[in-house]
Formats: sequence, structure tokens, C-alpha cells
Amino acid sequence: MESFFDARSDYPFQVFTTSHLLALSIALFGFLCIILMKDRLPVKAQLFQRLRWLLFSILLISEVSYQYWAITQDIWNFSIHMPLHLCGIASLTAMAGLLSLRPFWIKLSFFIGIFPAFLALVTPEIPYDYQHFRFWLFFIQHTAISWACLFLGLAFPNMITIRTVFSVYALLLVYAAIIGFLVNPLTESNYLYLARRPSTASPLDFFGDGVWYYINLCLAALVLFFMQNLLFHKLFKKA
Repeated sequence: MESFFDARSDYPFQVFTTSHLLALSIALFGFLCIILMKDRLPVKAQLFQRLRWLLFSILLISEVSYQYWAITQDIWNFSIHMPLHLCGIASLTAMAGLLSLRPFWIKLSFFIGIFPAFLALVTPEIPYDYQHFRFWLFFIQHTAISWACLFLGLAFPNMITIRTVFSVYALLLVYAAIIGFLVNPLTESNYLYLARRPSTASPLDFFGDGVWYYINLCLAALVLFFMQNLLFHKLFKKA
């Protein structure tokens, strides 16, 4: 079992292989199930409470086990293992939303968690295939992030408004500025992929270089927020 938890593996991950496609299929199936159950998610319903604490537990265990694994393998590094990427922040805000049910965390999680986590599932930046612990942890955690953020939005649809788009986007810009101008330079890290693009193929490869990379990042985030809000209103929000 040592190789299952080791920092290295003899089985490198390859995109769109059987293991990857199966993980994506499970994520999509979960999305569909949550959407089909949207009318059964009032806060006082038993189903809501069960899903709420199940998703919270998965996210909490995933983050704690990831940090524990990195520490025990003696590879933990601030520049890599802190939950400062968008998915890491979405995991924390989703846990806060599931725990407190406060509007701030629900709104924030809905916009920053669903698409980034699912994009990470499609273009994962991991070196391990299914024979390794990190493969399972990565896909379980990122699937749970996207499910939890969708779950919160569908349970509280009236919290998702056009005003929320601008408020969350403003917060994201402030956070990106802190990461880009302070955290990344001081720690030689690449959180939010502001220092450089991901090492694996991703849509960010089409965002250009230099200042255009950052401009396109900002525009893409704003357009995505608007599209997400529009689709949500058209498909799910009750009058």
C-alpha cells in the first residue's frame, strides 16, 4: 500500500482515459441528480439536511487529508499546497455556506465554485492515475466542490441576482490583486495561474501573453458570471 500514498507514482495520469472519463461521468451524473432534486431542497427538508452535511463532510475530510498527506510525505510547501487557487477558496466558502447558510458564502460559492471546479475535472493538473491516492482525492474533492456550490444555489435561488454578479466579481478582483501582487511574488507560487499558465492543456492557453493574458482572464470571469446568472434564471430560478 505504500505506493498508493507515496509522493511519486509509476502510473502517470493521462487525460480522457477510461479512469478520467469515468470520473467525469460520475460528476455529470451528480449534477443531473441535484438538478432533478431541486424542488425537494427546502431548508427544513430531510433531503436537504442529509445532502448538506454529506457534502460538508466530504469537503472537510478532503482538505484535511490532502494537507496531512503532503505533510507526512514531507513535500508540503506553501507555494503549492495552500488552498489559494480558486477551487481551494471555493471549497472553503462552500464549507462555510453549508455550515452557516449565510447569504454571503452561498452567493460567493455559487459563482466561484461551479465552473472552475468542473473545468479542473476536465483538465486536471495532477501527475497520478487511479492507482494513487491523489487521483481519488482530487476528483472526489473537485466533484464535491462543484456539487456543493450548485446545491447551495438551487436551495437558495433568490440569492442569485445580477447584483450578486458584480459584488462577487469585485471581490474576486481584489483577491486576485492580493495573490498576483503579494502572495505569488513573495512565495514564488502560481496561485490563480497569475504567474504563468497551467502546465497541462487548458482554455487559458488561448488567453495570449503579457498584459493580454490578464485582460482576457478578467473579461472571461465577468462573461462567465453573467452567463451563469442568465442560465440559472432561465432554467432554475422560481418566479
